[in-house]
Amino acid sequence: MSQHENLLGGPAPTHLPDDPEPRQLLDAGTAPAEVAAKYPASSLVWAQLADDAFAQGRAVESYAYARTGYHRGLDALRRNGWRGHGPIPFEHQPNRGFLRALHALARAAQAIGEQEEYERCTTFLRESSPTAAEQLS
Repeated sequence: MSQHENLLGGPAPTHLPDDPEPRQLLDAGTAPAEVAAKYPASSLVWAQLADDAFAQGRAVESYAYARTGYHRGLDALRRNGWRGHGPIPFEHQPNRGFLRALHALARAAQAIGEQEEYERCTTFLRESSPTAAEQLS
């Protein structure tokens, strides 16, 4: 039995490949906008931009950054075998950028009164990674 076999018959967890450069630049204190310009496909950097904007009271800007990170993450997930549902474990570090962007999108949607989007994103996060839903909330 493989370590990722799902005995309930659902899809196997999706594990994005590591992309350490954006994470290392952010950890070193490089401005997120500079990292985004160099690595625009990184969900992590867009999630960081969304978090920063939200913390500064700029919910619409946060929403735009989060939506970019969300869509970049969906692209990466699909390239790696994800078919629109199934586990995206938060425990796998490279998945965290997408999951953070999804959480940021839900948070910003709620802040601007887009209730349906908030509910959709919150449900998607919880179904994709209960751990992310708990730790990011």
